[in-house]
Amino acid sequence: MLTQKRVREAVRLLDDQKNIYKENHPAKKVDWKTYEEKYFYRLQKAIFGYKYFIEKIVLEIEFVKTETRGAKPKLTLEEKCLLLLLKELIQKSNREMSLMMLLFGVLTGKIVSYKTIERLYSDNEVEIVFENLHSFLINQRRGDEIDLSGDGTGYSLIISKHYASIAANLKDKAKENKNIKRGFPKKKKRKKIFVYAFNLVDLKSRMYISYGTSFRSEKDAYNKAVRMLRKLEINIKSVRLDRYYSGKGTTQFWKNVQCYLIPKKNVTLKNSGYDWKDMLKLFVDDTQNYLFEYFKRNQSESCFSEDKRRFGWMIKQKRLDRIDRAIFARMIWHNLFWLKSS
Repeated sequence: MLTQKRVREAVRLLDDQKNIYKENHPAKKVDWKTYEEKYFYRLQKAIFGYKYFIEKIVLEIEFVKTETRGAKPKLTLEEKCLLLLLKELIQKSNREMSLMMLLFGVLTGKIVSYKTIERLYSDNEVEIVFENLHSFLINQRRGDEIDLSGDGTGYSLIISKHYASIAANLKDKAKENKNIKRGFPKKKKRKKIFVYAFNLVDLKSRMYISYGTSFRSEKDAYNKAVRMLRKLEINIKSVRLDRYYSGKGTTQFWKNVQCYLIPKKNVTLKNSGYDWKDMLKLFVDDTQNYLFEYFKRNQSESCFSEDKRRFGWMIKQKRLDRIDRAIFARMIWHNLFWLKSS
């Protein structure tokens, strides 16, 4: 019989259970030769395939324009999407990318300013193509039901500084030091700005199913990722989330989906539904198999690590909508890399 006392006792002994699990499941050694071969194969497929997929999606969408005034765009919709994806892959700023366009302008005949490239991040037509491309890619994976893993991370936001701004900062610091010596209070340091991102990953294919971004909190990014998942209408078999989401409300939200959460020390059974109690029963009765399923969540951390090694830790945009589009572009690249392996 499941009781609150039994559940809390199982939580109390959780560290011992984790040690036993680690002994029975040692880390696998990586065959770097095979790893490099597979990585190069996936890289080749993604780079040669992304242009084909963009062309396919653009041809299937028909835009009706009611406004005919204004200058004619220098780039076609296909070129806009390709340029934005390529920019995120090679990790260039808007100005650096415009200079590269200038260098290759002899071959392509296209020369655009950095402002044109920056506006790609808030172009509604590009957003529509990306959403259709994402739906197309995840529909190519195998299997009807998916096992999900969710985790959040943070990207630092960088603002390029010129010599004048750096010199001004040095002068300000010199003034602050003088003021401190004279007895004036020291100014507070500015906090480093981060953007939160939350991704839901299909464990079988390692492809991102949905994502969310937020300046406010990881929970807000998680809510956005879940709203995007709902729009896709995919059958979810199970989900794994970290301890921050270990509450009754999580199992109530993921109704009829097997949740794998690590209960908190003050876990209770009072006023809880059947999904919450069934999850805790699995946790108490067979903790080792439960941990085996839960630790599949490491796939999320592995995917984030892979992306940050490929694209970097920083987002070179300021506005949230443009930051969101940059992360979406990286998500598409991630799915392109794993498409042929799913």
